[in-house]
Amino acid sequence: MKSQMIVAHGAPLEEVSEANPSPQGTEVLLRINHCGVCHSDVHLHDGYFKLGGEKKLDTTGLHTLPFTLGHEIEGEVSAMGGQAKNVSVGQQCAVFPWIGCGECTVCKNGKEHMCNQPRALGVNVDGGYSDHVLVPHPRYLLSYEGIPPELAATYMCSGLTAFSALKKIRDMGEDEAIAFVGLGGVGMMGMQFARALFPNARLIGADVNKRKLEAASQAGASLVYNTSEEDAAKRLLKETKGGVAVAIDFVGSDASLGFANRIVRKGGKVIIVGLFGGRFSMPIPMFPLRAISLVGSYVGSLSETKEMLELVRTGHVNAIPLEVRPIDTANQTLDDLRAGDVLGRVVLDCTS
Repeated sequence: MKSQMIVAHGAPLEEVSEANPSPQGTEVLLRINHCGVCHSDVHLHDGYFKLGGEKKLDTTGLHTLPFTLGHEIEGEVSAMGGQAKNVSVGQQCAVFPWIGCGECTVCKNGKEHMCNQPRALGVNVDGGYSDHVLVPHPRYLLSYEGIPPELAATYMCSGLTAFSALKKIRDMGEDEAIAFVGLGGVGMMGMQFARALFPNARLIGADVNKRKLEAASQAGASLVYNTSEEDAAKRLLKETKGGVAVAIDFVGSDASLGFANRIVRKGGKVIIVGLFGGRFSMPIPMFPLRAISLVGSYVGSLSETKEMLELVRTGHVNAIPLEVRPIDTANQTLDDLRAGDVLGRVVLDCTS
């Protein structure tokens, strides 16, 4: 078993060889074909999230080193423990990675991704920058029949995160607008799911990258705005006659959340997905006076993942731009994400 592993936070990943894990009980060993590279992997690799100013949230305690990143996993069953049921060797599947303890009230209510004792693949336990991964139970193995395997991998985080954020939209009127602030892989996924979930909504793209704005226009955005332009928010408010019903911040920086807050109409909602880092403040009276909601959205549940895959199978969700690279380019891919040079999503070919 060969893996691209963190040996020191902030240092380049290194290839490490070790014996394949031996699945016990309900565990399943998966031979990995593809693993997506997520922007959150950059933060986990660095060992922190930015909290604004000089403050940082230390993430080095989430796992022990050496550690294998990667939570957007697709592959085939290689072996299973004696208590693993309804699974067979050679079965092709994508993996729901947001695994909890399985015992607490949150987990038993179907919200494992919110568990306070998580076992998330690629975050808390070894993940998919490898040729094998150990999955604790067959219930996390999902059929992606009818979906290209490399794309199916990306739906396990990028797709799920966008889908779950959109599911938080309530009481939006006909022909109102949704703004997608940040048009990386997750933002572009969000636009495609919105076309299926809210066919009458106007979709608006916002980013600082011209190439991403062009891609959003081609993907169905009726308006796009370069948020680095001083009058971008003012023009959007004018052209939408008062602002958008919902603004989803897929970046999570001071600038992106500030822009999202400025463009949402009275009574609207800002949904925060991105984890880039920073700080935000607003006078408290403005919350009731504007009647706006600020909502955080973190990946999604197992049931939402199944619902999302069913929607994709209907053919109403277009694929985003996607590039497949050899697994030994993991370091370069993380650097490209840091620099904002990835259009859509990069997926590692773990068989190469």
